[in-house]
Amino acid sequence: MTRYIYLHGFASGPQSMKAQTLQLHFQTLGLTLAVPDLNQGDFAHLTLSRQIQQVKALISPNRPTVLIGSSFGGLTAAWLAEQPELRGQIERLVLMAPAFRFLEQWLPRLGDDQHQRWQRQGTLPVYHYGEQRQIPLHYSFITDAQTYDEHLLHQPIPTLILHGRQDEVISIQASRDYAAQRPWVKLIELESDHALGNVQTEIWQAIQQFLEL
Repeated sequence: MTRYIYLHGFASGPQSMKAQTLQLHFQTLGLTLAVPDLNQGDFAHLTLSRQIQQVKALISPNRPTVLIGSSFGGLTAAWLAEQPELRGQIERLVLMAPAFRFLEQWLPRLGDDQHQRWQRQGTLPVYHYGEQRQIPLHYSFITDAQTYDEHLLHQPIPTLILHGRQDEVISIQASRDYAAQRPWVKLIELESDHALGNVQTEIWQAIQQFLEL
């Protein structure tokens, strides 16, 4: 029986609106959607590598898995599909506003001064929406992310991307470029922003159709 896992976004958590809404939808179909806490009680030391290792441990051998990821969770899902030991186990990917070209878009918004201060001091206060407070994030988040080259994401796993045209955090162009180079990827463009809060019905309909639920 297929296992479904939802990966929340950066500075978010299992109680996010998207996570809770999707869990309810899955429940109405008699299915379980697992939503691990990717913060692990230590958002300060979050890295992409840590998320990948955490979720990798949740994927059981010989049991097909579908990963649904939002933003940074979507990027994590894409990289999980590349892990050699998980080949053949991840059946499909659903990526909502995936954080492709994350550093390329985020660092310029910080500005050179703030970026250099972060590098020099070792931490940067980041507002965590799940905990509703500022938490100092270690610079290892950046150095770890810099080791991942998205051009190497080439596993032909059926993938659905849902992305808002008015996304102010991750440009929809990043998803357009990603899908254009990978024929196994279907991109649905929505009239929404990064939160995708106004298109939850359309998202669920697309996911149901794609996963044949």
